Amino acid sequence: QVRLVESGGGSVQAGGSLRLSCAASGSIFRINAMGWYRQAPGKERELVAIIISGGSTNYADSVKGRFTISRDNAKNTVFLQMNSLTPEDTAVYYCNADLTAYVGDDVNRRDFWGQGTQVTVSS
Repeated sequence: QVRLVESGGGSVQAGGSLRLSCAASGSIFRINAMGWYRQAPGKERELVAIIISGGSTNYADSVKGRFTISRDNAKNTVFLQMNSLTPEDTAVYYCNADLTAYVGDDVNRRDFWGQGTQVTVSS
């Protein structure tokens, strides 16, 4: 079993900051990539930022220069520092992990998702 537990969402005024955390636990063989997605009401889920095993990162154009993704490999945790927030950043933020997990005596690579955390930015 693999679990992703998110924390750090909340409400903030425009221009403010929030930091999201996501910790992966369970029968993990290897984490290939971890990232954050978000889904606003009436919109499709979209990639916000991702960090792969080698340390490379990629961001949605809308958050470049404002958001920073980082990780603590020892704790299997990924962070999303969000600065200069705007009302357009309001969404449920989901942690995603592309990881290889132990399944009995074998390993299996798949995506795992957190439960989501609400971020609300007021103007």
